[in-house]
Amino acid sequence: MGVQESVQKPLDRLAEALGAEMEAVGVLIRQRMSSEHAPRIPQVTAHLIEAGGKRLRPMLTLAAARIMGYGGPYHIHLAATVEFIHTATLLHDDVVDESRQRRGRPTANLLWDNKSSVLVGDYLFARSFQLMVEPGNLRTLEILSNAAATIAEGEVLQLTAAQDLRTDEAIYLKVVRGKTAALFSAATEVGGVIAGASADQVQALFDYGDALGIAFQIVDDLLDYGGATETIGKNVGDDFRERKLTLPVIKAVAKADSQERAFWSRTIESGDQRDGDLDHALALLARHGAMEAARADALRWSATAKAALAKLPAHPVRDMLADMADFVVSRVA
Repeated sequence: MGVQESVQKPLDRLAEALGAEMEAVGVLIRQRMSSEHAPRIPQVTAHLIEAGGKRLRPMLTLAAARIMGYGGPYHIHLAATVEFIHTATLLHDDVVDESRQRRGRPTANLLWDNKSSVLVGDYLFARSFQLMVEPGNLRTLEILSNAAATIAEGEVLQLTAAQDLRTDEAIYLKVVRGKTAALFSAATEVGGVIAGASADQVQALFDYGDALGIAFQIVDDLLDYGGATETIGKNVGDDFRERKLTLPVIKAVAKADSQERAFWSRTIESGDQRDGDLDHALALLARHGAMEAARADALRWSATAKAALAKLPAHPVRDMLADMADFVVSRVA
């Protein structure tokens, strides 16, 4: 094994192993994001889908099907469905968050407008339901439609929880399981279901996706307070400026004295942010070891994800999924 190969990221290795199937997913996505009557739909969709995202979620569906020995063809439809649901939620999220940058590029709502982002997101949700019906498998339809509802529920819960200092880690976990982990776990679960995996194996795939998604989101929250802008595709401190009560802040608030709590109330609950507030927030996170505690949580979820894989058949792709769980948290190790 050469040096370059040995340091290749697990996601790149997985993409290489699933290359032909990922290409088929890409072809299907491009076919289904077209519109005969509304050219803005492919314009907006292509801006986001072709923006260089790694397509981790559809890759998880393909990986699960591969591990369980599925020969196709409907894992391609399910993987494309997962990507359409994800893209639809991104379009809507950027409107809700009033975001101006995603993956290092201007957001669709900035380039076009909020109306286009919302309506094209709706179109992609509709397309995803058309796709998920085609395999003719009622269980995969149930899983993916439930995931779509859970994602929306998580986003609505976040609207109230994200700026309320009473939000604790249990509520945070509900939000994360909704808006992030639900699609990870659905992606892995449907790959096993379409392959005819046993109930225990399908549960293991769900558990892997759930834990990976939670670890992924905690790491994303950590990077917002300590990552490079080019690494995270957004500006450091965006969560603070958008008044999102993420895990590091929740941990700091739990240990805050009355003066510190007043600061969090002013900046997060009231939105009264001033010059120097982000630096002070970072100092409070450091004072209470909030970043280290959140990092430890991410590592525990990564270990949970890897433990779930032990119930699946031995397979090189299974090993890549284990490496993925390590890699996700290595960004903040």
